[in-house]
Amino acid sequence: MRDLKVLEDLFPKKNPIIGMVHLRSLPGAPLYDPVNMNMDRIISIAVEEAKKLENAGVDGLQIENIWDYPYLKGSEIGHETIATMSVIASKVKDSVSIPIGINCHLNGGMEAMAIACACNAKWIRVFEYVNAYVSRAGFLEAIGAKLSRYRTNLSAENVKLFCDVNVKHGSHFIISDRSITEQALDAQIDGAEALIVTGFETGQAPTPKKVKEFADNINVPVLIGSGVTKENVGELMEYSDGMIVGSYFKKNNNWKNDIDESQVKEFVVEVEKNR
Repeated sequence: MRDLKVLEDLFPKKNPIIGMVHLRSLPGAPLYDPVNMNMDRIISIAVEEAKKLENAGVDGLQIENIWDYPYLKGSEIGHETIATMSVIASKVKDSVSIPIGINCHLNGGMEAMAIACACNAKWIRVFEYVNAYVSRAGFLEAIGAKLSRYRTNLSAENVKLFCDVNVKHGSHFIISDRSITEQALDAQIDGAEALIVTGFETGQAPTPKKVKEFADNINVPVLIGSGVTKENVGELMEYSDGMIVGSYFKKNNNWKNDIDESQVKEFVVEVEKNR
């Protein structure tokens, strides 16, 4: 039986919907454009997207620097990224009444924790809390040991750890001799407070079988982290406890496009039918 208290303390509704606020390219990143997309404009777009998502009925927001590709790994992430994400996240938080979380690419758990403390975010997403995999940025190792100690040092136990297992956009062959269940239990044992299950890439859903394998073997909440749509949400909700939705809430299901409020509202209606 999974203990859902972490989610119940954060969200008033069962099976919360967490919408994505995709920040435009930030200072220091290759695509940053200080002429056409300066900080004022980046903040304005982030706040506008956050308000649209809240108005359409989502239960929380996750803010991430998705446009900062190609991504740096963890401790290589610059101070400018942490500073600008903190400013933007604070502006977003002040513009809505629903909780926010932070994801700092790529696997920037300590950086995300610092940002969360600065803006009073309620959770961070961690791509590789335990074990290891090969990403486009190269080899990524577990950060759980350092991150959990860093959170303790900051007295930030109120910032919850939402951790992926077999995260999208990478090769997990290096640990292919270990089952999904074993990897999920590793994360749970080492302190993950919710586990995220994804497909192989952005916009691709995990199979119901994969979600069920998580749900049947762990004691913490299971979140769907990619590929949830109006058509499959009912099936996936049978085994999960919440969802993080990005691409599907954008026009033409493309994360680079603007929020499609009508699609978000239709999705929320479908979720309500299955809650």
